[in-house]
Amino acid sequence: MPPPLKVLLDECIDRRLARSLPGHAVKTVPQMHWSGLKDGALLAAAARQFDVFITVDRNLAFQQHLPAFTIAVLVLQARTNRLADLLELVPSIEQALREPVAGVAITLRVEA
Repeated sequence: MPPPLKVLLDECIDRRLARSLPGHAVKTVPQMHWSGLKDGALLAAAARQFDVFITVDRNLAFQQHLPAFTIAVLVLQARTNRLADLLELVPSIEQALREPVAGVAITLRVEA
């Protein structure tokens, strides 16, 4: 079993997704009082305290130079950003959390 990771959920992700990731220390951007931080500042702050950042922002990897950050990024792509749709990605999230790669964005998609 891999060691528990410190995971940060972006503010646009339903906080209840954290319940589906037992065994990891999951916090949200609002819980950290980081709401409103721009992507670069958010990634820098997150990299100091977290192992993985989970977002639905598909542009993040294009707008930020991710190798400059010591945090792995998971980009979720479901039919919508509603919790019911994002929950379909939990098995993929769990798999990606087994071996997170810092400085890289991995896109997880719901297969149609």
